[in-house]
Amino acid sequence: MMATGSSAPTPARPYVGLRPYRRDESALFHGRDREAREIATLWGAAGLTVLYGASGVGKTSLLQAGVLPRLDPGRVDLLPVARVLPRTRPPESVGNPYVAALLSCWAPERDPRTLAGLTVAEFLRRRPERTDEYGDPVPILAAVDQAEEMFQGGPAGERDRTELLEQLTSAVQEHTGLHLLLSLREEYLFLVLPYERPFGQGSRARFHLRPFTPEAAREAVAGPLRDTGRTITPAAAELLVDDLRTAVIADEAGNVSEMTLDTVEPVQLQVVCAALWESLPPDVVEITEHHARAYADVEEFLYDFCKRAVAEVAEMFDMSAGEIRFWLRNTFVTEHGTRNIVYEGLQQTRSMPNAVARALEDRHILRAEHRRGIRWYELAHDRLIRPISRADSPEAYLRAARAALAGRKWEQARRLADEAVRASDLGESWVRAEAAEIFADVAVANGEIETARRHCEEAAVLYAERQRFDGVARVLRIDGLLWLEQGDHAKAIERITAALSWAPNDMAAHLALAEALIRAGTPKAAVQVVNGVLDRLPPDLLKQAREMLRLTA
Repeated sequence: MMATGSSAPTPARPYVGLRPYRRDESALFHGRDREAREIATLWGAAGLTVLYGASGVGKTSLLQAGVLPRLDPGRVDLLPVARVLPRTRPPESVGNPYVAALLSCWAPERDPRTLAGLTVAEFLRRRPERTDEYGDPVPILAAVDQAEEMFQGGPAGERDRTELLEQLTSAVQEHTGLHLLLSLREEYLFLVLPYERPFGQGSRARFHLRPFTPEAAREAVAGPLRDTGRTITPAAAELLVDDLRTAVIADEAGNVSEMTLDTVEPVQLQVVCAALWESLPPDVVEITEHHARAYADVEEFLYDFCKRAVAEVAEMFDMSAGEIRFWLRNTFVTEHGTRNIVYEGLQQTRSMPNAVARALEDRHILRAEHRRGIRWYELAHDRLIRPISRADSPEAYLRAARAALAGRKWEQARRLADEAVRASDLGESWVRAEAAEIFADVAVANGEIETARRHCEEAAVLYAERQRFDGVARVLRIDGLLWLEQGDHAKAIERITAALSWAPNDMAAHLALAEALIRAGTPKAAVQVVNGVLDRLPPDLLKQAREMLRLTA
């Protein structure tokens, strides 16, 4: 069903995307009624409630938009949801930074300096006691989100974290009406176990938050639309959910199979629904199955999600996005097209810094779990296998390979160039030419002279076929310099002169020829070559040329 006009304004966005729902967005939060009701009940009844689940399953959203709005302010004394990891290093006068961060969350209106030196128990003692309509004290509900920050981190903060845990233990002993809720990733649940009894004071509960069931996922698709002026038909919502539940597995032999998953990842549902919303024409008021098929390219949406996440991490660590995608595909997808699991080493996870893997976990590309004290990673969901397995364009691999060369990462450059060849079509000989040139550079760096020369010859032939004369000149220059390093000055001059016949304006080749002439004992000829191009040299080569002239003076 379409509106008659084409200028109808697009309704406000009902899907929040990758960020968590806020408390004031509870009207948009759907699909978690049962979980919100159970957690609210447990929190009010137990001394300690532990809410745990995988990264991206929606723990923060459930707490903020699902649980908090269900609490009756007349029956509970609700403290603001807290984090204990300081966002910035507080002044030394504040004292324990973890305690300071907790109390600052609980009293956001106060100057943190007025909280300095207070213990958790003292802070609670100074708060006015809240009572219900009958004059009885109401329970104090305190939630800590991302509570794994209380238990793990760098060695420098271990003493402060231990003191925080001791203070919380003292606080629940003194204030029997204090009910804690800790929300954390499931791989850190084992860190909480020693504290469950002292925090709960004999009354504790756990709640494992799992991904959406298909029914809950359909509600999470349709529910947020209710106040937007748009609706979605049950068939369209079911089509979206079924697509998210379908993982396509393709092995290296080209065999393709599908598997239907029992659950839907909330973060993926948000990605797809937000992208669909942006893709729809503004005059659509009822999203039908036709619209879902025409505008909801789930595979493309998830691929874009993965690309954005990888690009963010690459920028964080000054790396190539192609390098990270290559690592993900070759580390976490098996030759049978299924998820692979690998362990985290002391510094690296399969040749990638551990910090990169953890950043990808934060962005819901990877998930982690602890097994006997070792941290293991795998893709966050089977539905990501195909987007992660999707090859980049040959151009992207070649750009990444050249960036690796610039960073002197020889093996990485070789692998990326090889991947460019794999991703190219048979007729794209230019890809093989550029890859062969990269292979030659890598071989030169590794001292493999004959291998480098073989790659130079291959690249020269391929470049000549494509009439890429600049490429021919570059590899002939490389070959000439190889001969020069081996002491064959005549052969070096011959090859570099040949390079200049293909590309007379190759300034690097002119300087290479001058260097060969100097080593051959003809410095006057070298000076003549340098003076002939001195006014045309770019800044990066001008310094080298002037040094040559100085040495031959």
